[in-house]
Amino acid sequence: MAKEGDVIAFEAGTFELPATLSLDVSGVTVRGAGPEKTVLSFRQQGQGTGGEGLLITSSKKFTLESLSVVDAKGDAVKVQGTDQVVFRDVHVSWSDGPKETNGGYGLYPVLCSNVLIEDCRVSGASDAGIYVGQSRNIILRRNTAEGNVAGIEIENSIDADIHENTATGNTGGILVFTLPDLPKKEGRNCRVFKNRVVANNHPNFAPKGNIVASVPSGTGVMIMAFDSVEVFDNEIERNDTTGVSVVSYLITSRPVNDAGYDPFCEAVSIHSNRFSNNGSKPAGLLATMLTQVLGPTMPDVLYDGIVPPSKETAGANDRPPVLSVRDNGEATFADIDAASLSPEALLGGKRPKIVRDTGQYASVMPALPAVVLEASQ
Repeated sequence: MAKEGDVIAFEAGTFELPATLSLDVSGVTVRGAGPEKTVLSFRQQGQGTGGEGLLITSSKKFTLESLSVVDAKGDAVKVQGTDQVVFRDVHVSWSDGPKETNGGYGLYPVLCSNVLIEDCRVSGASDAGIYVGQSRNIILRRNTAEGNVAGIEIENSIDADIHENTATGNTGGILVFTLPDLPKKEGRNCRVFKNRVVANNHPNFAPKGNIVASVPSGTGVMIMAFDSVEVFDNEIERNDTTGVSVVSYLITSRPVNDAGYDPFCEAVSIHSNRFSNNGSKPAGLLATMLTQVLGPTMPDVLYDGIVPPSKETAGANDRPPVLSVRDNGEATFADIDAASLSPEALLGGKRPKIVRDTGQYASVMPALPAVVLEASQ
């Protein structure tokens, strides 16, 4: 019954909803009386659709604000194919805490543009709490992600700012990924700044087979196969495996059959961050191998050292930098030469060429521009 320009207002109370709420009308705002007062509960949700709590397929202008969404069977709020999306002061959770059977995503815009997510809180998602995929022009600010597999994730997207968020108690705090076999192939231009990425050490509870199921517990920020990323002015501490990792998709050992996919990182700048007490209890197969060559602790910044073949053959003076690491105080670093790292190689006595000095990675990359949303909210 909604018409363009309508506001659907929920008063204070808990609303038990037995089915997905869907909307395909543009220009609609759904508003509660505050996330502590207005609760949309899907605990009694039956079968049908994909199990989403809210499913939005409007072409433009959707706003959700000032309410909570709890216990969706699948994704809590999915918005698909919409221009100008706003989530503001929305809380998402699952009452039984982190579980594999919880919905995959909390706030989930996909194939969208001009996305603003601010002052939201998500916990318990079995994939990613706040996830934006295959989208363009994105701002995530002042959100809290706690107790998810991935706290905040940007995937196969262009032009994203992630700032002033808190990611804590997740398996991985902030993930910036480009993955194969998706309609949108490109991931580039992402700024991660002024965030608190603290103690993301929760055991991984993602369903087996999901890409995030391979994220080691204790991951602060992970950048995989993404181009032009700037990580700066963050507080990154007490993440048991590593503070920031920069890796190729090849590190997953999964086959790449997507001819249009680039599995390598390029132009990643990590500077002016505050690191402390990361890497003290590393987890995962890679960490098990690395402790044999790095010792019992992992570095604050870990780089797999895998570069595109074009970079390997280019002249030394012509190679644009893949990675810059500078001005991070006493942060430790390791280029782990992952291409030479395998259980078989270690058993055979071969050791990767570990580089701990950031000297060759100290170039200054140009700052990325701020994201500006079109049709400002």
